Amino acid sequence: MWGLGVLIPLLGAGALQVSQDPAEAQVTAGDEVALGCRVLVAKPWDLLRLEWVRDTGHRVLCATRLRPATPVPSSPCSPRLRLAWDPPRATLSVLQARGDDAGRYLCRVTLEI
Repeated sequence: MWGLGVLIPLLGAGALQVSQDPAEAQVTAGDEVALGCRVLVAKPWDLLRLEWVRDTGHRVLCATRLRPATPVPSSPCSPRLRLAWDPPRATLSVLQARGDDAGRYLCRVTLEI
């Protein structure tokens, strides 16, 4: 068993607030784990850029542009990663977790104008 950590504090200056859960997850090899990212925007918006990054190499694992009520485009991630968007929550699922998936995951959100 090994752990997946989630970097928590990522708050924008009023217009955009992002929080992640769970804070930490213990995962057994072969299991699935879901990492949540709640996105709250103070004013109406048209487009957000959402990226999931892992601390190992700071590599972007998954990236997409989101609209308020539009589903995530198909396959914005690698085959073992799945991204879901159910406003205001984005969920990254790691399928068939392996030891090399261990690390801290960061949900990075940018409000595009």
